[in-house]
Amino acid sequence: MKALKDIIREARLQQGIVLREVASATEIDQTIINKFELGERKPSREQVEKLADFYGLDKDELIIAWKSDLVYNELKDEKLASKILKVAEKKIEYSKKGK
Repeated sequence: MKALKDIIREARLQQGIVLREVASATEIDQTIINKFELGERKPSREQVEKLADFYGLDKDELIIAWKSDLVYNELKDEKLASKILKVAEKKIEYSKKGK
């Protein structure tokens, strides 16, 4: 269960790529990518998809890591987090049945 920031940093380092190259290829500012890797800023879905394409990572897996980070950050200090997640899951299932 790695955080998005760890996944993209590890991918970059394993491929021996500098931030400048990532920025040029993805059209995302180098400073912003650095902040993604440090966990100081959260990317948009479009940026996550660009990074997945650039690094050759599974897009769905990277989106799951990104969204789960967002949910975790929202609920990490909430004592009712598990119950909230269960209710949210039920709401999602219910809404899908209505379609």
